[in-house]
Amino acid sequence: MTLEAITVPPQTKQSPRQQIIMLHGWGANAEDLVSLAPYLNLPDYQFIFPSAPFPYPYSPGGRAWYDLRSDNMYKGLPECEEILRQWILSLEGSTEVPLSRTILSGFSQGGAMTLDVGSNLPLAGLVSISGYWHEMKTSSNDINDMNRAPTLIMHGKQDSVVPLAAAVKAREALLTLGIEVEYKEFDAEHEINVEMLEVLRNFILKTLPLS
Repeated sequence: MTLEAITVPPQTKQSPRQQIIMLHGWGANAEDLVSLAPYLNLPDYQFIFPSAPFPYPYSPGGRAWYDLRSDNMYKGLPECEEILRQWILSLEGSTEVPLSRTILSGFSQGGAMTLDVGSNLPLAGLVSISGYWHEMKTSSNDINDMNRAPTLIMHGKQDSVVPLAAAVKAREALLTLGIEVEYKEFDAEHEINVEMLEVLRNFILKTLPLS
């Protein structure tokens, strides 16, 4: 299975040399985060917004990375991990941008998928916004093989959907694995605000500078 995605090429009309993947949250779709690209003011970067592979149970246009209903909690997660991993690996062939010049980011459930799948791929960096940490079952070999890309975690202090404690837990888990973490809290709900976009922009420029 592949993923449908919206691609926003560099506004400079040049061939992309660095790219940002942005994963939406539960119940949204690829279109949900596209409007953020202009606010980041990164005309030399390509942005890719995939839609999750599974239908959202409460609206026809929504998509899900896996189920979050209490009776089916985390159903589809293993399948989605593999689908997303293979799709990201395939991008090198279709966009000709190496993963070493790619940042994977995500909001809410997309942030959780970013931390989960991205930690085992040779990406330039990871970003989780209002996300959380999956309890991953990893062997010592898996841990040794982790890419340990620099990671940005951002979260709203008043988030009532994914509590702030989830971000703290994610930070602690990543630090234990030896991953460099930039951690930021905001006076915000479950959202992406202008302040967060500025921090995200600075992280992208620092982690994936123009060459």
